[in-house]
Amino acid sequence: MKQTTILSSLLAAVTLTAFTITKRHTDTYKVDPKQSSAEWFAEKMTGKHNGTIMISGGEISNNHGTLSGSIEMDMTTIENKDMQPGKGKEKLEGHLKSKDFFDVETYPKARFVITSVTPVPVTYEEGPTHLVKGSLTIKDKTNEISFEAVIKMTDTQATCTGSAIVDRSKFDVRYGSRSFFPDIGDKIIYDEFTLKFNVVAVK
Repeated sequence: MKQTTILSSLLAAVTLTAFTITKRHTDTYKVDPKQSSAEWFAEKMTGKHNGTIMISGGEISNNHGTLSGSIEMDMTTIENKDMQPGKGKEKLEGHLKSKDFFDVETYPKARFVITSVTPVPVTYEEGPTHLVKGSLTIKDKTNEISFEAVIKMTDTQATCTGSAIVDRSKFDVRYGSRSFFPDIGDKIIYDEFTLKFNVVAVK
């Protein structure tokens, strides 16, 4: 009985020590919306538009060099930057937020969850340092995406800068899409748009 008690105590001590070591070496960085930014670039047959969207939260964890985490975007903050107020800006923003596109009243958040981060050879100055793969959720539809990014880590801050190409048709964003309306002609709005971002997370 005494030996069983000693063995149980040792096992508990080993388990607690292992947990403490793992926890001590996992650094968590909280995404700072004030320092982070995202821009979108979309094209149609007759022109193009660009704007911004707010990165609203998330976190990045570094466990012995293995990165994980998630990033959230506030879809209600979609803004156009290439048009002037009173000259189509508000109309376009309202349309993008409507059910024709991202239906932000029903789906106010988009979320990206990291599944893997792999170092890549840097072939030129300030070139991408990592290949990032993950799951992007928009309008409750989740699809895998990947992109190259420059990731920098310090004791107090983590940054991730890059761009990703997103196919809106995979997230049931149908308006003006030839994927859903093959006979749309020159009213087509291309499915793929580019999202450029600079995510800053701090301890």
